[in-house]
Amino acid sequence: MDKRNKINDKVYLFTDGACLGNPGPGGWAAILKYKDHYKEISGGEDYTTNNKMELMAVIRGLQALNKRCNVLVYTDSKYIHDAVNKGWIDKWIRSNWITSAKSPVKNRELWEQLINLLKKHNVQIKWVKGHSGHKENERCDVLAKIEASKRKDFNGEN
Repeated sequence: MDKRNKINDKVYLFTDGACLGNPGPGGWAAILKYKDHYKEISGGEDYTTNNKMELMAVIRGLQALNKRCNVLVYTDSKYIHDAVNKGWIDKWIRSNWITSAKSPVKNRELWEQLINLLKKHNVQIKWVKGHSGHKENERCDVLAKIEASKRKDFNGEN
């Protein structure tokens, strides 16, 4: 095996998204853990959906990695977990981004970004129950809600 392609680094990525109203002002947050080092990142949008913010948390977390890694992603989003682990993404691609209900897949552009990142890194997605005391998930929830609260709502108010 070519040592340049070997992946030794294991990174833990904890993510969450939040929306004040759905749609409404939203926020996302991610915590990257590598060995004993932690990095928190977050952001948001003025008018968005919870699912978009959940996707953005994973995307931005993976984009923050500066080299190919083994990544264990923890998310409380069944949407993301099931799309990756149950093969929904592969089905969407085969069906030209049409769901089994014969409607266009929502958030296609974000799914395409995530697919590219999944190809770049060796990623496993694990589901954790939200609001169940998981330390990093709870922290991401707080950060995502802070970001959402900074945003204007759809009426242009803070």
